[in-house]
Amino acid sequence: MSETTTDRPSSKVARVIEKYGLDGMGAELEARWTAEGDDRLSLRDLADLLNRRILEQALIEAGMSTLENDVETIYHNLTADDVSTGVETDTRNRLQRNGVDVETVESNFVTYQAVRSYLKEWRGAEYEGISDTEKIEKDVEVIQRLQTRALSIAETRIENLDETSRIEADDVEVFLDMQVLCSDCGSQYEVTEFLERGGCDCSTD
Repeated sequence: MSETTTDRPSSKVARVIEKYGLDGMGAELEARWTAEGDDRLSLRDLADLLNRRILEQALIEAGMSTLENDVETIYHNLTADDVSTGVETDTRNRLQRNGVDVETVESNFVTYQAVRSYLKEWRGAEYEGISDTEKIEKDVEVIQRLQTRALSIAETRIENLDETSRIEADDVEVFLDMQVLCSDCGSQYEVTEFLERGGCDCSTD
């Protein structure tokens, strides 16, 4: 089924599915998002799944190997934060030597926000599990409990070190400040504020 219609909102996900001839990908994304248990994938996982399919199709068009582990490795080398600059550069050079336009492929990669908009607004899909608000509230509670525990542990350790004369800490206070920094716009938020506000203001679909 074509992913391009005039009576639906604009969707980058729909465009790249059409562009790369990924027939059935839209239905697969919806099925995996609305599934239950271990079969369900998060929006971030779905974005990675689609991006790997885009990369795989680009490799096919360039006549390169598309073994699953090869695609996984290449995608990891292009996108992961823990990959060294040298490995990333070597991967890019290898792809370019084989006729893959890396910049174009990467420009077609999608974010989880784009996947969410595509599923909810373009396909009209809904996940009947825990709501976004409930999930955020639960995660905020978990983080706050961990912060309280971390503070308690730090205070106890400091008191013990002071009592055994290993450090001088007669009258001190311990503070724990967890911050989220947006690399795109430079905005910084306290972690629970970041979650409760739904992310950074600069994020777009």
